[in-house]
Amino acid sequence: MNSRSPEPSLRAYLLGSQPASAASPAGRPGRWRVERNLLDRSDGTRGTFSGVVLFTPTDDGGLALREEGTMRWPAFTGPASREYVLKPAPRSDALDVFFPDGRPFHRMSFTPDASLDTHWCDPDTYRVSYTRQGPDQFSFSWDVTGPRKDLLLVSHLVRDTEAQAPEAWSTEA
Repeated sequence: MNSRSPEPSLRAYLLGSQPASAASPAGRPGRWRVERNLLDRSDGTRGTFSGVVLFTPTDDGGLALREEGTMRWPAFTGPASREYVLKPAPRSDALDVFFPDGRPFHRMSFTPDASLDTHWCDPDTYRVSYTRQGPDQFSFSWDVTGPRKDLLLVSHLVRDTEAQAPEAWSTEA
């Protein structure tokens, strides 16, 4: 169930209550801890990803997303990261997600009429579902099906409230 967001926009929710400053006029990044369960349904292989997601304000009113952490898979354990660009959508309760090279990926939203989206990556289909559990946590799942992949990726994010405190931020520019 998607709980109602008191924030005026999805962007504001992801950033949290970060005041703007001279060093960061658009506001400080929103920092979230992420735990992801990975399942390859074709053979039952399971893995995990644990790390941090930063949502950094961009000049165009969007966000840069950077995820870093550790992936644990039977044949591999080590660092993993990814980046996306989130741009304002026509509605404030959504953001359009792009790959770093500008290719469109999907729409992110918690509202019931827009919390599901699909991305075609030939020859496989990626279906995403977003759920907001409260002011400081949300989840999303990717159901990936096709001739090459049969995956279920479930991510749970919790706002890193300790890092949100102004004294927790570095004073370096």
